[in-house]
Amino acid sequence: MTSAPIQERTPATRRDAKLVQRHAEWKPGVLPFLLPFLLLAGFGLWSFKPNPTPLGWTLSVVWSLPGVGVMVGLQGALLIRRRLRKSHEMVPPTPVEEDFLIVLVPTIGRHDTYPALERSVLSYVEHLPPYFPLLRVDVLTEEGCEAAARIDALAATNPLIRVVTVPKAYETANGTRFKARANHYAHELRIDEGEALDDVWVLHMDDDTGVGPDTAASVAQFVNRQRRAGDEGKHMAQGILAYPRENAVNRFTWLADAVRPADDIARFRALTGLGTPVAGVHGELLLLRASVEATIGWDFGPKAIVEDAQLALTFCRMYPGRSDWFNGRCYGASPATTRDFVKQRERWAWGLVALCFNRTVPFRYRWFLLLCVATWVFGPLQHVATVLFVAWLIGDFNTSPVAQTVVIMWALNFAYVIWTYWEGLRLNALVSANGRRRWWEPIVVLGLIPVFSVMEGLGGLRGLFKFVKREENKFVVIAKPA
Repeated sequence: MTSAPIQERTPATRRDAKLVQRHAEWKPGVLPFLLPFLLLAGFGLWSFKPNPTPLGWTLSVVWSLPGVGVMVGLQGALLIRRRLRKSHEMVPPTPVEEDFLIVLVPTIGRHDTYPALERSVLSYVEHLPPYFPLLRVDVLTEEGCEAAARIDALAATNPLIRVVTVPKAYETANGTRFKARANHYAHELRIDEGEALDDVWVLHMDDDTGVGPDTAASVAQFVNRQRRAGDEGKHMAQGILAYPRENAVNRFTWLADAVRPADDIARFRALTGLGTPVAGVHGELLLLRASVEATIGWDFGPKAIVEDAQLALTFCRMYPGRSDWFNGRCYGASPATTRDFVKQRERWAWGLVALCFNRTVPFRYRWFLLLCVATWVFGPLQHVATVLFVAWLIGDFNTSPVAQTVVIMWALNFAYVIWTYWEGLRLNALVSANGRRRWWEPIVVLGLIPVFSVMEGLGGLRGLFKFVKREENKFVVIAKPA
């Protein structure tokens, strides 16, 4: 175990303390959902005309499909507001004196991903030591990766950084590939080194995702809380993935990614926070007890390309009720181009569709994910432009559902979409340098929702096609901006 240098164990500076406090006091808004819901419901009920045609029945089904996920998401936002009302009962974050934290950062080690890796790793060694005197940062690389010399040079700058190299000849028992293979190698190494213990925590991060003093405070608060809980403590936790404006090289994709932190404060907060991460987890800011990770591993087979989601479903089966959510943030970067944005979504959809049909996972853990993925990949068929085009072809522009009660569900679903982009943008602006949205950003992000939904849906639909065509799985790694 590596200890942080003595001089870095000082608690956060006054400026950092203000940042921690500002983030801790954030809570999701109610009006950004309530106002669109009332307007949409009012207009829908006013303009409703019974439509028992095939188009009416089809729209009644496809536009109601997201309803279950929306209700779960709203539950998550309300849970955050409820927890913040009880924040006076929470113990303030203090340094973790007994538990050991290992930050695991897998990287493909290309030159175009190295700048983001350097930014992220330097943030770990700057912000985590004040709260984690026992700390090590493991940079996980593949033998012979093109940026190996630069990564080794980075590790030489700080004793907390260790490079773990996966041998090219390494194979898992089930033939797992890609990032899961590397994670499994690191997991076996921890077992061999005697670190698969209850008081060792593994913080999984991506190579383009950094942390701040607020991240360190939130993780420390969670770990200390589990030590006090004893045998009733949680084994897994997830925080929020946010996108500071200054990390973005493309403002358009940065606005499009507003939806991602909103998912963390909605579905993930509800499900992971209540102990059953059936919607999966993401690979950033994923905290796992090393002893528990040792019982699961990452050897999910050669088709696994969404290893984090599969780990979450396995965790649901083996450790029901033992996951949690914490109000901490990590800091990533949106894709550099629209093409990369779609490629990223395509890979996720491809892997998630495969996971939904993976019979090694009991259906009771897959059904919710299946519903969410179906809503996503069939998004282009639900798009307003698609519906209007079909209505024009058949000469019937009555796009009402078959029953008036369905209008309320539609209003709920569409208001939720507006809320996710509004609150996600607010979160991304909060973690940016000036801490606030620019006056034009909410207007633009709301106006571009139809465009963003096409981009999301296109990636999802392409992922579905690749699964149906049974193409060979590929773990596509896009370029990472610095």
